Amino acid sequence: MPVQGTPVKGQNVNVAMMTSGGLAPCLSSSIAQLVEYWVKAYRAGEITGLSFRFYISGYKGLMTGDSFILDEADWDKCKSLNKLGGSPIGNSRVKLTNAADCIKRGYCKEGESPLEVASRQLIKDEIHVIHTIGGDDTNTQAAFLSDYLLEKHQGKVIVIGMPKTIDNDVYPVKQSFGAQTAAEQGALYFGNIVNEATANPRMLILHEVMGRDSGYLTAATSLEYRKLLATQNFEVAAFPYNGTAARDIHAIWIPEVKLDLVAEGARLKTIMDKVGCVNVFFGEGTGVKEIVADMEARGEEVPRDAFGHVTLAKINPGAYFSQHLAKAVGAEKTLVQKSGYFARAAAANAFDIELIGKCAEEGVKSALEGISGCMGEDEDKEGTPIRAIEFNRIKGHKPFDVNTAWFQQMLKEIGQC
Repeated sequence: MPVQGTPVKGQNVNVAMMTSGGLAPCLSSSIAQLVEYWVKAYRAGEITGLSFRFYISGYKGLMTGDSFILDEADWDKCKSLNKLGGSPIGNSRVKLTNAADCIKRGYCKEGESPLEVASRQLIKDEIHVIHTIGGDDTNTQAAFLSDYLLEKHQGKVIVIGMPKTIDNDVYPVKQSFGAQTAAEQGALYFGNIVNEATANPRMLILHEVMGRDSGYLTAATSLEYRKLLATQNFEVAAFPYNGTAARDIHAIWIPEVKLDLVAEGARLKTIMDKVGCVNVFFGEGTGVKEIVADMEARGEEVPRDAFGHVTLAKINPGAYFSQHLAKAVGAEKTLVQKSGYFARAAAANAFDIELIGKCAEEGVKSALEGISGCMGEDEDKEGTPIRAIEFNRIKGHKPFDVNTAWFQQMLKEIGQC
């Protein structure tokens, strides 16, 4: 059942927003469209007054009281944020249920509860509705905050989550904000990087795509890149690198599919011998369990963040694959390129702007009725309606469905299955 707080329809409403977690191509657009639909509600007479407060750097700003109120003269100007990448108010990675980390970073004092500190700040600022714009970690923290406010403060603040993550790995959200844009941007990125295959004989290019536990972004980026490749003109077939053979993807590795590096090395060596280069797309979480197990067996400390996640940048799967695969395929030169920061920092594309708009509209409606939840297409409900999904149903680490028809077709076309 939806979490019911106090409806705000017909009242003066103080709305707060914050963005949190890693970047995604949706943060700025989410702010733009939430502002738009709240202003529409106000001008339509559904509420008697309206203000917007923005907390700087996510939960950090909420806990420390670092915020500002947007002048009414700027409300309509916020539409321009649809074309902006990153976040106009900044992000941070803070876990409200990790008191020790919050105390260590100076966000609360010894003996204080981060949830209580955040709740008191919202009440001090007279906030009626807060929009938490972030991924599964942000929205699971929003769930704790919503429950805490309901239990300790009579549900005085309505919490509306907006699900962003380029991994598209949030249960039970069909499509998270920014994932499709990131796939499109990752494809554009590799559209240039693939030309490096012509820089050296027997070139191995490893394209690392973001995705800790889900292979969605790697698969979707591969699909988008091959769409781009199909539009290119390779009429002059006499040139060895002027064709799809050298510029196509030769392997797609994702966390959901067990990787047999020996077998793949043998398959890809045949391609290297024939084509003169090999292009591999792999998700950053691919093979991590095996690498971590190897590190722990050697007694090495595995680096982790405040949420307990393995710090992928420090264990470096790309270097691991580069070392083992280069030898197997007989590469003369190996290039590891990461599209993640390029892709996640982009502005939202038309697909995501439309999705965000639909969720923002429904989010404002839910808030007016006093219903807290995370906005999104609920894939557990018939017809996948956009609704305020109960926070206790929001979970991360949703795997990509490897049996998806377009993915299986793509693997067949590149000779991987």
